[in-house]
Amino acid sequence: MGSIQIREVAIEDVWHMRQKVMYPDETIDFVKLENDDIGIHLGLYVANSLVSVISVFEEGDEVQFRKFATEMAMQGKGYGTKLLQHVMDWATNNDKKSIWCNARIVATELYRKFGMQPVGAGWKKYGIEFIKMEKQLV
Repeated sequence: MGSIQIREVAIEDVWHMRQKVMYPDETIDFVKLENDDIGIHLGLYVANSLVSVISVFEEGDEVQFRKFATEMAMQGKGYGTKLLQHVMDWATNNDKKSIWCNARIVATELYRKFGMQPVGAGWKKYGIEFIKMEKQLV
């Protein structure tokens, strides 16, 4: 896999990755979240090149991760899995009770591998189907 490092990322780099991977036909402003200023934005780097990003938001004893994206050419190589495992471990080590996300339906199998389960009914936004997925940590 090469030299891997996970660290905080400048928000501008996160926005660029979100736009490029998740919404390539939209503007950078489209991918900005209202609460980005209070999130923890992490990136996985391979040989100092940003490959995957995730934004983490704490609310009491819950953690939500959002806008989890990996470079298209680097998908399927385990980098996103490593980054998500880092977030799961962080949540557990910080005594969080649950972790959740609004998952694209096409990504639910990845989240199931981490023990996350669908909660409630799905919905559609921007033509993409989503469902909330959650894991109880304690």
